[in-house]
Amino acid sequence: MPSLRVYRASDEFARYLAARIGRWLLLALGSVLILLGLAIEFLPLPLHMPGMAIIVVGLMLVLRNSFKARRQFVLMQYNHPRMVFPLRRLLRREPEFIQVFWQQSLRVERVVLPRRHRIAVKSRRYLKRRFQRKPA
Repeated sequence: MPSLRVYRASDEFARYLAARIGRWLLLALGSVLILLGLAIEFLPLPLHMPGMAIIVVGLMLVLRNSFKARRQFVLMQYNHPRMVFPLRRLLRREPEFIQVFWQQSLRVERVVLPRRHRIAVKSRRYLKRRFQRKPA
């Protein structure tokens, strides 16, 4: 009867190989999801939130399975904190989709529209005054 160590060693190698192949497959799937999300994001439709959600899911897969991608993400976070912060907020365990969407819409509005035509800022101020607690 052959030794059990031979079987155990080959089983460990098979597990290692399967884990490595699985990691590469998840990395490829994450990359495809990021590209798909970017394609949806740049379509001229009002469907920006699904594109961002798909990008975040793809980014989660890539960052969990690639050490180099994690290192680049951290470097990008140090170099461009204002650009990476919304993505970091969406990568948390309980992401704040509504707050991130609102802040991004305010940023886009600030870049695109002149000050007197900013709808989101005016509506926020109106709602804040309308539902503000009155002192008793």
